[in-house]
Amino acid sequence: MVVAAILPLMASSFTPSHKVTLRPPSSISFSYLDTLSPSPLSTPSSPPSPPSTSAIPITTTSSNLIHAPLTYFSLPNLASKGPRATFDWGTPQDWSRKLCDDGTFRAGSWYCSQGGWPSPNGKAVTEVFYVLDGHGMLGDSDGAKHYFGPGDVVIIPKGHTGRWDVNMPIHKLWAVNAHERVEESGPLVRVSVHHSMNFARHCLRDTSGEDVLYGTTGGVASASNTFYDVGPTKVGVWTCEPGSFYVASGARQWFHVVEGVVFITDEMEGVSERCVPGDTVVLSAGWSGYVDVIEPVKKIFTVAE
Repeated sequence: MVVAAILPLMASSFTPSHKVTLRPPSSISFSYLDTLSPSPLSTPSSPPSPPSTSAIPITTTSSNLIHAPLTYFSLPNLASKGPRATFDWGTPQDWSRKLCDDGTFRAGSWYCSQGGWPSPNGKAVTEVFYVLDGHGMLGDSDGAKHYFGPGDVVIIPKGHTGRWDVNMPIHKLWAVNAHERVEESGPLVRVSVHHSMNFARHCLRDTSGEDVLYGTTGGVASASNTFYDVGPTKVGVWTCEPGSFYVASGARQWFHVVEGVVFITDEMEGVSERCVPGDTVVLSAGWSGYVDVIEPVKKIFTVAE
C-alpha cells in the first residue's frame, strides 16, 4: 500500500540524474505519406474541422529524439486531404498529420471517414499502424479479410494489393519503412493483424539478456514479443519494470506508449522526454542515452533497419 501511494508522486516529480535539459511535451510539425490507443478516442459525430494555424505549433526537438503527446494528433490538428479519388462505397475522406520523415522512416497519424476502395497497385512501403479508434478491414488479393479495431496493430507489407474498408471512422498512428525490395515470401503479400489481447504480459517472454530494442537492459527486467520480423522491419510489444539503464547505440525505432511512465534521454543533445500513455516517440539509428522506467511500461514498437 505504501509503494502504491508513493509511485504516483515519483512519476510526477522524477528528474533524471543525467545532465539534461527537461522540456515540456513537444509538437513537431511537417499528411499521410503525402498521398496516401491509451483509451480509444470517441468517434466524432462529424469529420474533423480544418485546423487553424495556432492549432499546429512548430517546435524544434532533438535530432535523435522526437516526441509527440496524443494531443499532437487530436482530430482538430489533422489537415484534410479531401475526398478519396477512387472508392466503391461510402464517402471516404482523409485527414492526416506527419510527425517526422528521414527519407526512409516516417511516422504520423491518419483519420478516414466511412467508405471502401480497391488497392490494386502494390504498396510502395511497409506500413505499421496502431488503431486509436474505429473499425475496418484490409483484404488481400485472393479475397482473404483481416478485421481490426481499437488497440490492434496492423502490418501492411510492401507489395501488398487488395482493398480497404473503413466500417467505422478510423483514427490511427502509423510508421512506415521505405525499404528497397518486397521482402515477403510466397505467391502473394498478406496483411497481418495483431490483437490487443495478445499484448498481455503473460504472452511475452523474458528478453532482459538480449533485448530487441536496446541490446541489454543492465539487469532491469524486460519482456517482449516480436510478432513481425521480415527483412529490415521488426514489429512487436515491449515491457519493462522500473529501473534505469544506459543505451550505447540504440536501434532506429518508432514506439507508442500504452502503459506506464518512462523517461528517454538523448545523451548527445542533452534532452530528456517524459513519456506517458498515448505518447509517440521516434529515435534515430545509433542514438545513445538513458532509459529511466518510473512505472512499469508497455509500448508497441517498430524497428527500421
